[in-house]
Amino acid sequence: MSDLERTLILFKPDAVQRGLVGEILQRFERVGLKIVGTKMIAPDETHFHKHYEEIGQMITRRGQDKFDVTLKMMQEGPVIAMVLEGVEAVELVRKLVGTTESKSAAPGTIRGDFSHMSFGYADAAEKGIPNLIHASGDPKEAAQEIGHWFSDEELYDYVAVHEKFTR
Repeated sequence: MSDLERTLILFKPDAVQRGLVGEILQRFERVGLKIVGTKMIAPDETHFHKHYEEIGQMITRRGQDKFDVTLKMMQEGPVIAMVLEGVEAVELVRKLVGTTESKSAAPGTIRGDFSHMSFGYADAAEKGIPNLIHASGDPKEAAQEIGHWFSDEELYDYVAVHEKFTR
């Protein structure tokens, strides 16, 4: 089953603090994605640096200022890290989440329904975009991020009842 994938999502501090985790998670489960790992964590700067720069190359792509603003926002509270598994999971999660700029995210997506802020406003206010969730960008990035956030012992293989309908 080459199309079966695992992907990382992070419920950012704004999702946790607004009490939206359950409602957002329900969307992933409803389309047939299965939770294979989860934990709440308050990572330090070193952990986020590896996630956003060594894996995601944020400083390289967007600059140190954007990284610093994002790091500050991500440390405003704990995050919930989760690994989801399913058919073409990376692309499916990205579709459900919507575009990074929540102002531009389509209605019906997680960001389109639960957040609204433009890059321009966030930049002028020198703050990160509270867009609720991080989702791996592609399968290679997903594998790297999962390895960074979870050990093999923290990930589980099991058969979910709905799998006969979603795989």
